[in-house]
Amino acid sequence: MTAKELVASYLFSFESADPDAVASHVAEDFENDQVSVLATTCRGREIYRQRLAGFLSSFKNLRYTIEEMIEEDDRVAVAYVMHAEDNNHPIEIRGVMIIFVNNGQIIRRSDYWDGLSYQQQVSRDV
Repeated sequence: MTAKELVASYLFSFESADPDAVASHVAEDFENDQVSVLATTCRGREIYRQRLAGFLSSFKNLRYTIEEMIEEDDRVAVAYVMHAEDNNHPIEIRGVMIIFVNNGQIIRRSDYWDGLSYQQQVSRDV
């Protein structure tokens, strides 16, 4: 599997809402670097898997739409739109991930996303 194929599989696995399915793509010492004012970073597959449970239960019908992927050696840049529902509010968050792959596993993900857009979408009156 190429790095690009692994990243696509990883992103599509979020649709399963299964923390184990998502975490199966990452290395034991995986670093999840969230680059947003609303985000937190973590290190380690087990901690990531534990956090995924809450994330996946908070965001119903979560799916990523890949806008563009660029692969160079062990790095993949992916522009995406995350679609989900948060407290019955449909949300769409655009972002870019820079993902590093080694030996068929994701070792680091730096995720740049728009926290202000998220806040506006979940706080609007419907």
